[in-house]
Amino acid sequence: MESSEFEDALDEWFIESLTAYKDLHVYQLEHPTQVIEWTSGKTVCVAGYGSSKNQLLELRLPLKLFAEENKGLCAERDFKLLHGGFSEGPVGCLRHVPASRLIVTNDGQGTDLQVWDLGGDDSDVIRRTGTVKGRESAPQRGSRIAASPSSSPQVLHGAESSSVQLTHLTSGQSLYKLETDTSDPLNSLQFTSDAVFLAGCSNGRIYMADTRVSAAPQMSPPPASSGQSAVWWTDATADPQQASCRVVRLSSSGHAVVSDLRKLGEAVCQAQLDIHCSSDNVTVSWAPRRNYISVSGFSGVVEIYDTCDWRMELRRVRPLFQHRGHEVSCRQADGCDPVCITAHVWHPERPQTLLSTATDGSVHVWDWVEPDSKGPESKSEPSL
Repeated sequence: MESSEFEDALDEWFIESLTAYKDLHVYQLEHPTQVIEWTSGKTVCVAGYGSSKNQLLELRLPLKLFAEENKGLCAERDFKLLHGGFSEGPVGCLRHVPASRLIVTNDGQGTDLQVWDLGGDDSDVIRRTGTVKGRESAPQRGSRIAASPSSSPQVLHGAESSSVQLTHLTSGQSLYKLETDTSDPLNSLQFTSDAVFLAGCSNGRIYMADTRVSAAPQMSPPPASSGQSAVWWTDATADPQQASCRVVRLSSSGHAVVSDLRKLGEAVCQAQLDIHCSSDNVTVSWAPRRNYISVSGFSGVVEIYDTCDWRMELRRVRPLFQHRGHEVSCRQADGCDPVCITAHVWHPERPQTLLSTATDGSVHVWDWVEPDSKGPESKSEPSL
């Protein structure tokens, strides 16, 4: 991109952002991160994924973001570093243990986990306090992690469907093991209640199991229209205002399928998104209390879709909103590589606030403005 073209694109996006965002704050990390994890409603953890020593940071979001009135008078407009430490290896997965100051990480290359104390008011240092052994799996395949919502410090972890186990962090005792006949690589682990969890596999299969019983897990096959070479990513949400939990599966070809947890083998609705996989950092995520999903990792943008527009008939849909800030602000005129989103998360309490990171080390927190009326950008196109 020529310098003048870049400046024009930046100016255009800046003008657009004045009405597209309620809030937009930018932070720059020394190195990019693949992990974002909430440790409270105002703080997050990030960590580097380089091959050598990497920083672990707990950041407080700008206080201006949370000011309900007179935002312009709020002096705290920047991210603030609260606690920090170093990991000797990369951090490919990170989870906060609820109701504690503990986080658990994995290097993305083996199955062992690292346990860390985030520190408190008396210390700003993040310290490693232990290790959790994982079950054997294929080499160079890192574990996925899910922290149990129960009051006891427990984590679910594994790299393949046959290696998933629940471990008590204090005692190191293995409390549960998922028994399957296959060793499917995992893309996600997620609790839907204190004891029930989903194991989403990269081939589109989903295993649902209850850690309180020894019964065989329920297995849902990949969506019927999936190709043999498709890679799938999964997310689920349990909305207290909804009668059940919803599950979305997104393929590397852009095919998205929504199911009800009670009937995982049946599609509630589906859509074809105008995206194709070019990254290992794909994230698909439900909004906390709405029928929106967000998608990233296919490019330098984060896209938001309204699944209320989706039907059983497969149709191509366009996003309701696109966050292009990372892509636009990367100065390709200076010779940098095209930026790609590495991770994004919804705020657990604010319905339209998200945090996103990119390969250039940028971190954005943004509260987007929903269009007053849905125009052609959010409508379905003719059937495929």
